[in-house]
Amino acid sequence: MCERARGVLLKDAPALVRYDTTAADDIVWGLGLGCNGVVEVLLEPLPSRSAPAHLSLLAACLNHPQRGVIATVFNVSNAAPSVTNAQIKLGSRTLVRGDGNVSSEIDPELAARVEDDAREALASNESSVKVYETASGVAEVFIEVVQPPAPVVIFGAGHDAVPVAEFARKVGWHVTVVDTRARALSRERFAEADACVLCRPEDVSAQVPLTSRTMALVMTHNYLHDLELLKTLLGSPARYVGMLGPKRRTEQMLLEALTEDAALGENLQRLHAPVGLDLGGETPEEIALSIVAEMRAVLAGRDGGFLKHRAAPIHNLEIAGESTEGQLRHEAADNVEFRGAAIA
Repeated sequence: MCERARGVLLKDAPALVRYDTTAADDIVWGLGLGCNGVVEVLLEPLPSRSAPAHLSLLAACLNHPQRGVIATVFNVSNAAPSVTNAQIKLGSRTLVRGDGNVSSEIDPELAARVEDDAREALASNESSVKVYETASGVAEVFIEVVQPPAPVVIFGAGHDAVPVAEFARKVGWHVTVVDTRARALSRERFAEADACVLCRPEDVSAQVPLTSRTMALVMTHNYLHDLELLKTLLGSPARYVGMLGPKRRTEQMLLEALTEDAALGENLQRLHAPVGLDLGGETPEEIALSIVAEMRAVLAGRDGGFLKHRAAPIHNLEIAGESTEGQLRHEAADNVEFRGAAIA
């Protein structure tokens, strides 16, 4: 890969590199990995003076709660013999921002069709690879939906919340810690978190954004605070609501909450109590691992079971939509094809 990247820099032109490990006797990069899959990587030179537009879009999606679509031409083939200067360039792109703004460097012969498919991908939230036949040849385009980091809100700033925040941050999520006891030291303890909010439970709705993508975890160790937060979270669009503590404790809270507002019962499918996967964790770090693992399973629509019991492919198109510059396609459970882009 390094040698290929050097060639791309010397030529100042993108190149598609294909690695095929489906052959039983194949030796990949001299390592003999035998992964039984195909990897296609688009290597591109990075301009030295200014960031390309697609990297600016990635930065915008990462730093702001918005989605976007990057459609990249990663392969062009079978150009018609009569066409001497094919206009479809490898590495050219169409960008669609969450507000609907579109910019494109793809040849007009293809741009309109790619834009339509990119807008459809933004609406459906699904990435895909499209093949287009044109007078200049056949173009393969990776249409990728770029998601902002998943928002995780941890209610509680005790020592056991620290590893949860650390694990969630390392996974790449946007982490907000809410200290309902309003202790200034919490800002220092959770320095790696993206945000630390000091507020009372009754003020959460006004100070903490709760959207349909939010994963919320309640671990204040204060019954009255947890009860108030449970009512707020069940009444919000939060995708995931986790409650730390014994099941009986949460059941008592639910009894009180539903007595006050029976409509909250319609949202119990989003409640995870006790929170976490059954990993047998005992220490704060082990429990944090089970919690973050359950959140990841919910995001992927999985049940968190053993992979050895899974009959379907490990990876799927749904999680591909959450990646940046990477696409997973599957021909069969044991034959995985990966297509993506990289910057040399």
